[in-house]
Amino acid sequence: MKRKIIITAALSGATTRKEHNPAVPYTPREFAEEAAKAYKAGAAMVHVHSRLDDGMATHEVDRIRETYDAIKDKTPELIVNLSSAVGPNKTPEQRIDQIVKIKPEMASLNTNTMNFATIDRKTGEVLVDYIFDNTFTMLQDFGRAMEENGVRPEIEVYDMGGLDNVKLIMKQGFFKDPMNFNFVFGVAGGQAFRADAFAAMVHALPPNANFTSCGVAWDEFPAILQSGIMGGHMRVGLEDNVRVPNGELAKGSYELVEWAVKAASILGKEPATPDEARKIMGLRGAS
Repeated sequence: MKRKIIITAALSGATTRKEHNPAVPYTPREFAEEAAKAYKAGAAMVHVHSRLDDGMATHEVDRIRETYDAIKDKTPELIVNLSSAVGPNKTPEQRIDQIVKIKPEMASLNTNTMNFATIDRKTGEVLVDYIFDNTFTMLQDFGRAMEENGVRPEIEVYDMGGLDNVKLIMKQGFFKDPMNFNFVFGVAGGQAFRADAFAAMVHALPPNANFTSCGVAWDEFPAILQSGIMGGHMRVGLEDNVRVPNGELAKGSYELVEWAVKAASILGKEPATPDEARKIMGLRGAS
C-alpha cells in the first residue's frame, strides 16, 4: 500500500462558480456526473459543497442529502466527503447538523479562525472578505460529533497554528487512529505553498497520521507533488483551481485528476481504489 496515493476531487467549493469554469456543478445530477468522471479518471474520493440551482452554497440538509444520494446512486464505490464549512456566515449548528444527519464516511473539520478572502492576485485588491470562524469549542464539538457518528474527520490545516490547535484538542482522546489531515495552501488568509513549511508540518504530525495536500490556483500542482514526494496523498479539483498546468480552463475536476495521476506516476506511485483508500484512512466502509 506504500505505493498507493489517494486522489481526492474537490468538485465545487463554496465560492467557485460557473462564471469561473462552466464545469462547476450546481445540481445533484451535475454533481453525480462530475463525481463519476472523477472516479473513472482515478479519484477514490470526492469532496462536496452542495449548491442550490442558482449556484449558492447551502446548508439545507435535504439538498445536501439529495446531492449525496445522487453521487452514491451513480457511483456507489466512491467515498463522499462532505464539508462542514458549508459557506460564509453559517452558524455552528447549520454546519454540523447535516454531517450528523447524513453520516458520510468522511467530512472536513477546520482548525482555526482566520481571514478568508477573495483577492485579485495581480493587484492585491480585496474583492470578498470575511472571517472564517473555527473556535476551539467548534473544533472540539464538531470532532467529537463526527467520531461518535462514524464520520472520520478530514482535518483541514491552513498553517502550523491549526495543526497545533488539533494537537491540544486531541488530548481529550476522542480522535481515532489513524488521524487524517489535509494541508491547504494558497488561501488568501492562510499560508502560500512553501516546501519548507510543508516539511515542517509533516514532521509535526501526530504518530500514525495520514496527510494529503491541496493548493489554490497555481499552488495546486506544487503542493500535490510535494505531498507525493513526502509520502502523502493528493487533492485536486475545481474547488481549488479551475485551470490545468498550461493555463487553459480544465474540462472538469476529472481532467485535474488525470494530471494528478500523471504526477503520481512520475513518482512511481499509482492511485488507490476507494476500498484501498478506506483501509488507509480507517473509514467505516473498509472491508
